[in-house]
Amino acid sequence: MTEQPPASPPGDPAVRVAVAVLGTGIMGAAMARSLCRAGHDVRVWNRTRARAEPLAGAGARVADDPADAVAGADVVLTVLYDGAATLDAMRAAAGGLAAGTVWMQSTTAGPEALEPLAAFAREHGLVFADVPVLGTRQPAEDGTLVALAAAPHEARDRLAPVLDAVSARTVWAGERPGDASRLKLVCNSWVFALTHGAAEAVSLAEGLGVDPRLFLDAVGGGPLDVPYLRVKSAAMLSGDLSPSFRVETAVKDSRLIAEAARAAGLRLDLAEAGTARFTRAASAGHGGEDIAASYHASFSTPPDA
Repeated sequence: MTEQPPASPPGDPAVRVAVAVLGTGIMGAAMARSLCRAGHDVRVWNRTRARAEPLAGAGARVADDPADAVAGADVVLTVLYDGAATLDAMRAAAGGLAAGTVWMQSTTAGPEALEPLAAFAREHGLVFADVPVLGTRQPAEDGTLVALAAAPHEARDRLAPVLDAVSARTVWAGERPGDASRLKLVCNSWVFALTHGAAEAVSLAEGLGVDPRLFLDAVGGGPLDVPYLRVKSAAMLSGDLSPSFRVETAVKDSRLIAEAARAAGLRLDLAEAGTARFTRAASAGHGGEDIAASYHASFSTPPDA
């Protein structure tokens, strides 16, 4: 894997491209705003149109349907819930797609769900780029995500203006569809391990009558201290669980990790337990909240109890 520096300054009119963004949830909307700031021709679509309409104020054109959004686009960027939703959107977009268009697929879909997407790309003559991203709401808003990318070498220059706008750096994982998506599962497994570790430490402190801030003081500045612990513990202690990564999405991604591990003949106890923990938090009414709501799983009755 190698890192590729930005090819040109964001907003350079010489590399202005037409980008269709399908899916304007937390990540898609933020990435669309970054693309608008960089001076690109951005058109957006979302199944619930009201979630896309605020992007008109940032300079995007809100499309009535996927085919309208992708017509004339140089790059199609999909940021939807899962592989099935992405395939549905692209099928609806088929009438507006042109052969040779670059499809930058950024949904966390998992290796199995990616093959039908790659097959669709082949059927329609699209250049398929497997590009999930690492980061949450604020890095997406700032255009400082880490792009995990796999695409043919000949497509990389065409992708560069979009990657420059939405990410601080690109880690090239290979050329084949799935190379980057597998890396994304590895990265998410680490994100979830840190999240659950913070949640259990904070809840254990409270359960034992220890001020959780003493725990944070004890590890502060040492090798056990990480910025992510500070961010998530602050959310847990303040009760502000405004989502940058929703629990309901983490349930889906955790299952993808566990399924991929089993398919590889691996036993990942933390991943399996983490899936159950997110599922329990969602069942307790925290599905729409940030993954820091893993904290609440410590106080929820297991579904099979």
